[in-house]
Amino acid sequence: MRFLRPFAAGFGCFTALTLLLPAAEKAPFKLIVQLDWMAEPEHGGFYQAQARGWFREAGLDVTLIPGGPGAHVMPSVATGRAHIGQAGDIDTLLQQAEGLPVVQFAAVFQDDPAGILVHADSPVRRFEDLQGKTIIARPGWPFLAFLKKKYGLNVNIVAQNFSSAAFLGNREALQQGYNIAEPYHIVQAGGQQPRFLSTWDAGFRGYAVLVTGRRFAREHPAELTAFTRAYIRGWRDYLEGDPAPAHAAMKQANASNTDGFLAFSRQAIIDERLVTGRDADGGTAKIGRLDPARFAAQIALLEEMGLLAKGKVTTATAITTEFLPK
Repeated sequence: MRFLRPFAAGFGCFTALTLLLPAAEKAPFKLIVQLDWMAEPEHGGFYQAQARGWFREAGLDVTLIPGGPGAHVMPSVATGRAHIGQAGDIDTLLQQAEGLPVVQFAAVFQDDPAGILVHADSPVRRFEDLQGKTIIARPGWPFLAFLKKKYGLNVNIVAQNFSSAAFLGNREALQQGYNIAEPYHIVQAGGQQPRFLSTWDAGFRGYAVLVTGRRFAREHPAELTAFTRAYIRGWRDYLEGDPAPAHAAMKQANASNTDGFLAFSRQAIIDERLVTGRDADGGTAKIGRLDPARFAAQIALLEEMGLLAKGKVTTATAITTEFLPK
């Protein structure tokens, strides 16, 4: 009995103290993100948010899986091996039309920086000058079908191997590329700064996007919302603040990154307003945003080109803005 009085006397204080203690922390939700390419500044939003601890702050344990030429982003997301993936919106639309159960939920780039690299002294100045030329490119690149329809072009395609060696070795060469990457490597290899015919200059505007599985979107809306907020915060800080945290993480994930390339690519993203938008209403408020009207126009264009069967995919089935900040 002698033990009951002290216990009873202290019980009220013990109970009050217990109520004041924080609840046990909830384990962070694990998210796997499959990138489309090796870690580079086009993934700045991911790596800055990761390095700054903003995913963790949002209750998420995020794993970034670098991609490359053999990255199978869509199958990974569709089968649940990855929860989120980065891809091009037009390629995604084509696969959604085939029944792939994914949905596009946020923008990476407001304009995909793809286009055709041209030697500085090449006579090719306009898209019309590509008639009869040979282009080193991905054979299924939808932009090639667009060029054929818009300009009546017939071009020869040599499958690219994701190297600039063939371009450097042939003054007549034309090559598909990203203007935030290949120009740097070409100059570093001793070539002249190439010119660039961008897809948006031809009126073919595509996003780079984030996609997730439809089932995952239904079952984990809170986690996707938290992820998107942290990701957008990461992009803004990467573009406007000190990119060193992201760059250190990218160098660890991709040993081929150099300080020179990271600085070049980040500045190109800023100069071209790829993340914030090239239109008059562009700015930090556009980071991550998807415009349903743009998707409706893209779908109509792809249907007109014969790449999409009419009615096979709609804006309502292709994208959601549910997880973007209100």
